[in-house]
Amino acid sequence: MKRGIYKVLIALIVVALVGCASSPKEGPPVSIRIGSPFKEGHILVDAAAKFKEIVEQETGGRIKVTLQVGTESEEVINDKNSKGEIEMQSNGHRALEIFAPKYFFFNAPYVMKDLEHFMRVWNGKLGEKAREEVEKNGNVKYLGIVYRGLRQTTANKPLVTPDDVKGLKLRLPTVKTWIAVWKEIGADPVPIPLTELYASLKDGRAEASEGDLSQISSFKLQEVQSHLIITNHLVQTGGMMINKAFFDKLSKADQKLIVEASKKACDWATDKLKKSESSILDTLKQSMKVVIPNAEAFRAKGKPAVEQLFKTEWPVTTWAEVLAQ
Repeated sequence: MKRGIYKVLIALIVVALVGCASSPKEGPPVSIRIGSPFKEGHILVDAAAKFKEIVEQETGGRIKVTLQVGTESEEVINDKNSKGEIEMQSNGHRALEIFAPKYFFFNAPYVMKDLEHFMRVWNGKLGEKAREEVEKNGNVKYLGIVYRGLRQTTANKPLVTPDDVKGLKLRLPTVKTWIAVWKEIGADPVPIPLTELYASLKDGRAEASEGDLSQISSFKLQEVQSHLIITNHLVQTGGMMINKAFFDKLSKADQKLIVEASKKACDWATDKLKKSESSILDTLKQSMKVVIPNAEAFRAKGKPAVEQLFKTEWPVTTWAEVLAQ
């Protein structure tokens, strides 16, 4: 009987020791810098802040996370993350555009129907291939997706039909596929980095912009634009990503912790954005005139450019195949 009790006690001690050794608070210190081109108040910065909160709490500060936000462009941050100069990014899909350009239809105007459609395709074979390409070519690993809302348009006049956009100096990110679609619609795209968005509208380099409501609000575009046009032209998401070489060097326990924390942060941010979209719109309505355009006319006008892009830039699939999922 006593021998049996001793065996049980020894087993309990072993379990306790194993549990202690595998505690997230045990292990070498780790520093993670997360870059984002967006300012505080943007949902991708919120996601990074939530990741920081989760990781530092679960590890007792053993893993320290520092946010570097609102000072560098999407391009610079993605480049730094790829080179390992920062460990993570909470950013738009610059990594997809540069390292897996044939899959950049995931982040193009008028391609996806809604968030649920986006996630079905992203979690399917096309999304899997896209992530593999990003890892292979860019040394960047996707950890999660954050919904940023539908992209809308801002201007200092109402835009109801594509005719109202003709010749309009529209600020766009330096993304050639977006530029192609908006040129087809009739705009005169002006490629300007995100960090110069507000200034370009204020000094007249651009007359209009487009972006998700969180971007419009956090950059205070209501101060330099009078109209908000509900074009719903792009299902906008962002990514939380990590330098793959850095990730591979971490312990299996830390890798698991970071993957799980990223998923929690991304899911939390997506849920927050879904719940806050209407309140952001209500706030913008107080200082901007909201215009409901002929959205179908815009879509029809841009359709030839989208179809051509699938032939020339995204030949791994077809628009019809994407829409069918």
